[in-house]
Amino acid sequence: MEISVVPLALPENANVILGQSHFIKTVEDLYEVMVTSSPTARFGLAFCEASGPCLIRSDGNDDEFERAAVAMMNDVGAGHSFAIVMGDVFPVNVLNAVKSCQEVCRVYCATANPVEVVVAETAQGKGILGVIDGASPRGVETKEDVEKRRGFLRTIGYKR
Repeated sequence: MEISVVPLALPENANVILGQSHFIKTVEDLYEVMVTSSPTARFGLAFCEASGPCLIRSDGNDDEFERAAVAMMNDVGAGHSFAIVMGDVFPVNVLNAVKSCQEVCRVYCATANPVEVVVAETAQGKGILGVIDGASPRGVETKEDVEKRRGFLRTIGYKR
């Protein structure tokens, strides 16, 4: 078995949800999740089929984000994995709906941070072992940091 680290190339001002699912219907169902959860969201998604022709299947309403999702899945190459690249929406706005999709087995990350995917490869194929999402902690928040965090959430409208 070989283990590699695959960085995801995320477009500027975009977020990604990386996960695992189990069926070709994933592409259509995740498309429906995205458009019904946030009608103004721009997104592209790609899914690595793990049997039959083993194609990268894709859809979306934004060509740049769809191309980015396809490139990510081409680089990762793990069967039954998917990526949703999105803009004008945050993962928190669609994440529960994505996780509730009957094909979705797991979500590895939902982020705008730099992401590295830890991939194992055997004679059979590739699988995602996990992800490295952003940077490691540099300390513990102070009272001033707490005030900044709370202020930020209220500034962007997530808390009152």
